[in-house]
Amino acid sequence: MVTERGRRDAADSPGRAPRRSRRPAGPDADNAPTAEMPAVPAGEPGRNGDAPEAVRAKSIPEAAVARLAVYLRVLSGMSEQGATTVSSEELSQAAGVNSAKLRKDLSYLGSYGTRGVGYEVGVLVSQIERILGLTRQHKVAVVGIGNLGHALANYGGFPGRGFPVEALFDLDPDLIGVPVGGLPVSHMDDIPRICAERGISIGVIATPPTAAQSVCDRLVAGGVQCILNFAPVVLQVPAHIEVRKVDLAVELQILSFHVARRADDAAGNQGNSGLPGAVLPAENGNGRRNGSGPDGGREMVVRS
Repeated sequence: MVTERGRRDAADSPGRAPRRSRRPAGPDADNAPTAEMPAVPAGEPGRNGDAPEAVRAKSIPEAAVARLAVYLRVLSGMSEQGATTVSSEELSQAAGVNSAKLRKDLSYLGSYGTRGVGYEVGVLVSQIERILGLTRQHKVAVVGIGNLGHALANYGGFPGRGFPVEALFDLDPDLIGVPVGGLPVSHMDDIPRICAERGISIGVIATPPTAAQSVCDRLVAGGVQCILNFAPVVLQVPAHIEVRKVDLAVELQILSFHVARRADDAAGNQGNSGLPGAVLPAENGNGRRNGSGPDGGREMVVRS
């Protein structure tokens, strides 16, 4: 989470006149001209020795990074269909976010739209790819060639987005040497050597939970910097290793919650409108009627 520093203009030291904002008054983010981010000259440092783009990337909240990846997918589709410009409203609707949040996210890139025109699709694609580090390929290794591992190894969308699968690993002797998705499966004991030789930067763990930590240790030993973990276990890694956990069961449970909440809400509507449905008590134990939250909105009824 990025904390905001500094003071409001009108809240400066007593006795001093408020400082004028350097930002021109009136126009919003869509009114400023679109300008492509200049390429960063190799070796030109920013603050603390970082390249200017590295400084910009460090200021982007993680939630905004996830949305930038969504924008890139949407923009790539628009580009394939021949679109050259897109308004913030069109892009926000296609990405499922509000336009104000989208403009804020794109401002992290130094990109602003043009009033009456919007954003240049090609410029935005280039900027987002650069900030997400997609200007070079990231070689991927998949460990655990079961049903999920097979699907990941055969997925054709990875190479086109800069993530070619370059190595596969498993313990099953019947799989060793067998090509999956055009690559032969290697033994897990060879993870450190092969990952180092092939320059693997991202490891995908699709093993049972009991093997995940051992696989993780081997990947780290092979120089892998980022790990995508599908095993339902928390991995212990050095501080410089980035881990993203994908727990499909948890995602399904979250969806189950939303289904149950909507069912309870529908039952509450039926009970309160006198229509046939589930019979609910008049009070929910807090002095409020069922279906009425403290702010007058709906409140979920929990049944034992």
